[in-house]
Amino acid sequence: MDLARVYAYRFRDIDPQSRSEVWRVIAQYVHRRLGEPRRVLDPAAGLGEFIAHSPSPDRWAVDIVDHGLSAIPGITTRIAPILEADLPDDSFDAVFVSNLLEHLASPTEIGQFLSRMHRLLRVGGVIGIMGPNFKYCQTEYFDCADHVLALTHVSVAEHLYGAGFEVQSITPRFLPYSFRSILPASRRLTSAYLDMPILWRFFGKQFLVIGRRPPRGA
Repeated sequence: MDLARVYAYRFRDIDPQSRSEVWRVIAQYVHRRLGEPRRVLDPAAGLGEFIAHSPSPDRWAVDIVDHGLSAIPGITTRIAPILEADLPDDSFDAVFVSNLLEHLASPTEIGQFLSRMHRLLRVGGVIGIMGPNFKYCQTEYFDCADHVLALTHVSVAEHLYGAGFEVQSITPRFLPYSFRSILPASRRLTSAYLDMPILWRFFGKQFLVIGRRPPRGA
């Protein structure tokens, strides 16, 4: 599958600047939810919209294809499959995974991926996983040509626990499903939305699950 063409078609009506400004707000919010980490990893960085706007002083990004990641200043970039990328174990304060797990081929691949994230995090480090919640968007979930696995906040929490993490928080309804939702791609509206969790129960179709690498032997 030519993902570059798929994504160009999928986001053809979305203004890149508006999308970037929305991600600026999301990245700042996620940074706070992850405990304001100093060293953060985005293991499936894509266009770099999260990692480019993360306030963390030490930012790392990995992707199979360089969609412009290497041109973003202040980021350590690895262009490689995440299971093969040259990354230091036991060193990251946080990992943020956005819209990745549903693209993997099997639950076994999810387990392999999360096991690698567990090794990369320092003891006490946290992982945040965001993705479309099949429980709330069944009718549109497989409209995306590259969605393979149907996941919910419950199944992702089980995957985290199975990989050795402690599950810290589960938000079943977080962000809307996509930039084509009823809410326009606006920095101001996104900021207001994140400040009013009561709205999440109506518009949120993506989960946010946060886990922690526990002390050894725990």
